[in-house]
Amino acid sequence: MLKLNPNISAIEEETAFTVLDRANALKAKGFPVINLGIGQPDFTPPKHILAAAEKAVRDGPHGYSSPQGLAVLRDAVAATTAKRFKVQVSGDEIVIVPGGKVTFYFACQMFGGPGAEILYPDPGFPPYRDAARSSGAKPVPYPIREEKDFGFDAEEVLSLMTPATRLIIVNSPANPTGGVVARSEMTKLAEGLLKHPDVAVLSDEIYSHFVYEGADFVSFLDFPELRDRTIILDGWSKTFAMTGWRLGFGIWPKHLVDYVKKLITVDHSCTSVATQMAGLAAITGPMDEIEGFRVSFRKRRDLVVKGLNGIKGVTCRLPGGAFYAFPNIAGTGWTSRDLSRELLEKVHVALLLGESFGANGASFLRLSYAASEADIREALRRMKAFLEGN
Repeated sequence: MLKLNPNISAIEEETAFTVLDRANALKAKGFPVINLGIGQPDFTPPKHILAAAEKAVRDGPHGYSSPQGLAVLRDAVAATTAKRFKVQVSGDEIVIVPGGKVTFYFACQMFGGPGAEILYPDPGFPPYRDAARSSGAKPVPYPIREEKDFGFDAEEVLSLMTPATRLIIVNSPANPTGGVVARSEMTKLAEGLLKHPDVAVLSDEIYSHFVYEGADFVSFLDFPELRDRTIILDGWSKTFAMTGWRLGFGIWPKHLVDYVKKLITVDHSCTSVATQMAGLAAITGPMDEIEGFRVSFRKRRDLVVKGLNGIKGVTCRLPGGAFYAFPNIAGTGWTSRDLSRELLEKVHVALLLGESFGANGASFLRLSYAASEADIREALRRMKAFLEGN
């Protein structure tokens, strides 16, 4: 019998891809599936990005880049970030990686290990928990509260820290809730972390370009007193509709970059150079289409929230960012597991069960409104007919 490393066997399959596989199987059989489960924009990347990728594939460069990424791309990311947040950022702090997940996975490997604890949001992106587990650390969930518009209470989070805490993961705007943490709570958390000098911060800001009126997004770059232990996660997947391109970046404290480069040489050597060239075109090019994406998502958000609140037994808060709604289905009498299964199998609408994002998501479903308005309207019609008919 082969004996697996228990840290690896503890990793669970990500539900989004399980549902995607089932939805695709039903669609292949001819069923009219509407997939509101997977979190990816339905837009095509802007044409100048596609042109840059085509040129790079044809003309090169075709060799390895530095494990840290192409210098020209790192410098462009640093310049864009510095201008956007009015902070000092250098290309030496930027690490280009194949997708956003690599940044938080490496952070967990770096700060985890037996005896360590890693705090993560619940409900939250499931791979946070599994990245902590795979490092050998103990994942410790902190509550994300519906009554706080899916933000957190900073004092509650800080109360969960122990001498074993090594890393806290923060995500705003958030997956799965669309919540944007209030500035007051983010500031309290940052102030509280000053009393925990051994704790690093991983701030996942991958959805930060999709923030809507009324929400006040705060980057952890706003807290210079924590800069030497703050890791920012961002990338191209969501902002530029490039999920399948697998291109992300981390902003790391300079004293940690050499460790990240070593992990890269063990893991993947470097990120695809053609993809990096496309990323360069994206981040240095016009942003008017991206603003168009945001406006479209806001319109779809309003459509989704109104429709969900019009279904008996369902309530839904207005998300401040990202492209997810997280409706509370407690009033329907269904569990999220049973309802998500029945909606897919009976009326062919794919959603994700809230409990897959943590214990605090048990009475919720996640709906991605990164789909066409026509599909959203039809999905809401089917959901209403199913729930009010049952």
